[in-house]
Amino acid sequence: MANEMDRRALLKLTTGMGALAALGIPAEVLAQSAAKGLLTIAYPTDVPTWDPNARALAAAQSLYKAVFDQPLTQNPDITPKPAIITKWGYVDDKGLALGLDLRSDVVFHDGSKMTAEDFRYSFFERPRLPVPEGGRKLDSGFIWRRLKEVEVVSPTRAIMHLSEPMPSATAWLYFLTSYVVPKAYLEKVGLDEFQRKPVGSGPYKLIEYQQGARIVLEAHDAYWGGKVAIPRVTIELVRDPTARVAAIESRRADVAVDVPIREALRLGKLAGLTTTIDSTADITLLQITANGGFSDNRARLAAHHAINKEALSKAFFNGAAKSISVPAAHNTPGYPEDFTFPFSEEKAIALLKEIGHGPQNPLNIKFSTSSGAFPSDFDVARALVQMWKKVGINAELETIELSTYQERLRARTLPEATLFSWGNAAGDPEMYGGYLLDPKSIFSAFKTDDLAPKFQPLLVETDEKKRLEGYKAAHRYAAEKGYTIPLYQTVRTIVHQNGIAMTKYDNGFVLPQGFSFKT
Repeated sequence: MANEMDRRALLKLTTGMGALAALGIPAEVLAQSAAKGLLTIAYPTDVPTWDPNARALAAAQSLYKAVFDQPLTQNPDITPKPAIITKWGYVDDKGLALGLDLRSDVVFHDGSKMTAEDFRYSFFERPRLPVPEGGRKLDSGFIWRRLKEVEVVSPTRAIMHLSEPMPSATAWLYFLTSYVVPKAYLEKVGLDEFQRKPVGSGPYKLIEYQQGARIVLEAHDAYWGGKVAIPRVTIELVRDPTARVAAIESRRADVAVDVPIREALRLGKLAGLTTTIDSTADITLLQITANGGFSDNRARLAAHHAINKEALSKAFFNGAAKSISVPAAHNTPGYPEDFTFPFSEEKAIALLKEIGHGPQNPLNIKFSTSSGAFPSDFDVARALVQMWKKVGINAELETIELSTYQERLRARTLPEATLFSWGNAAGDPEMYGGYLLDPKSIFSAFKTDDLAPKFQPLLVETDEKKRLEGYKAAHRYAAEKGYTIPLYQTVRTIVHQNGIAMTKYDNGFVLPQGFSFKT
């Protein structure tokens, strides 16, 4: 036993040392950081590409928002506010022409001025360009598929013409993939060079990028919103949660994002460190397919009933993760607060018995999860395996990268269940079930014809009350049919040094431009 304890201690020590060495930041640098205006963030997720219109990955949005601008942005309480457009509103009585007034003082990092031509290029022209052989269309093309033209009225005025009503159009102006890129620069250098040396109009310029390792940002002096408080930010891409803990505890990072809850609580008690633990508008769920053992809805429902979500919250999130019964966050317009999907091992066992399975004759499924991409993702997945085993489901657990998940989702080769965190910074119900469950959506995992009439009419419903009630009903229907297994609202943990002030966002954004050094 003593030898085993010594071995564990040695492994823990060497893991921490390796993590610190990987960061490559001398300890003595930290004391000089504030004086030099330097900030180091240990962050869990890289961008999939530096083309911000290409992939709708919620985990990368905080990084994109540092370099690129969106038409609208959000306040800390996630309400919308003007950004590079100052006024917006429909200019017709059918909701098919959305007029936008653009700022005249927006400058790209290469010194060129942004105009309505850049807006048109980003939202209308680029998604319609031919795709190279073996390539993929931009995700923005799917999101803005109802956009039939962008009329350039003047350098600071544009009208988005829609083929049919798009009630969520305004929300999409500050959500995934909706970034403005410089037309002239991208056409001049080409996509490959743009991805190597991206140019935006955001508060920071990208001056160094090592894929999977490091992002270095420098203040954009001509930023229309004013200069940022910290002129240089280094984002260390540290996938391993243990390494992020080591980075902040050693003070080799000023901020660590998505630290495991237990470690976040411990670190918050140390002198000089502050911990925040908050439930966000993002949700963690199981993306379900009808493959293999989950072809029968009774198996899927049994898997849902067998999950003790309150126990997961207490064990891994100090009770901060709010359990959910539908794929939406509490207190958002698409959540039916009067509905609860119950935890019941008895119901799970009874349903499995109907299809010939149980603890003595388990149902075999495959189950995938990321490790370190979301708070406690791998630990939660292992707990689910044990909960399922108790009622008669044997889950073979596989660890995958987020990029692998995206590839399998598009190829429709996901296993029966995949643990995934879905980001919805906007809080609009369309960005929950409308994209997670509509069988025509490129983001949906469960493809079934009976969900189409539940969700697709809501995409064009202009009666807001009817639209929101429709989403509540559709979300509940999907849960009751076993088409989705929602778990809890994603928790964001941030540990930072006491000398740093941080702007907190209800949607979990961690924006470099939201940090400053206390005086």
